[in-house]
Amino acid sequence: MTSEAPAPVDIVVLVSGSGTLLQALIDAAADPAYGVRIAAVGADRPCLGIERAERAGIETFVCRPAEFTSRAQWDVALAERLAGLAPRFVVSAGFMRILGARVLAEQTVINTHPALLPSFPGAHGVREALAHGVKVTGTTCHVVDAGVDTGPIIEQRAVAVADDDTEESLHERIKVQEREMLVDVVGRLAREGFTVDGRRVHVGR
Repeated sequence: MTSEAPAPVDIVVLVSGSGTLLQALIDAAADPAYGVRIAAVGADRPCLGIERAERAGIETFVCRPAEFTSRAQWDVALAERLAGLAPRFVVSAGFMRILGARVLAEQTVINTHPALLPSFPGAHGVREALAHGVKVTGTTCHVVDAGVDTGPIIEQRAVAVADDDTEESLHERIKVQEREMLVDVVGRLAREGFTVDGRRVHVGR
């Protein structure tokens, strides 16, 4: 007697650039035991990430802010598109837009950041950590809230800073940990379930 794998959990991935984090998720989701189906990939502009999804046979969409008269209208349009896909949660994988109130009210969104939050939030986390002279930095997976990299932390992984590191060399080592962490976290959230209680994210039913 054999037991079938449980039905995979649907997620939507949002991208803006090359889609290397997305590719790590696509590769992982090819294994039925991973427990995840990427229902769609969305972007704020045409990009390589969308091309990766199309090659993998995944539904794609582009929701361009420039096509709306305000950020709030764009937020509503994106929220409606996500609602139609009904994901268990949304993954921001290099998505370079701040999500608005409507999306965040309706969806749980997780994101990765190339620093050990709450230190060095924002777009230049690697540069600022290096300039500050820290000996250890890393990457954080967190739930997105209305702030900039201020949401509840799910997992963190440390990366040592070498004396001769440049921003580029340090960021490349962080990216390796970031991809592995995201694949691990997304799989666990899908297979085991999770709840968000204030600043705490509890994985497991």
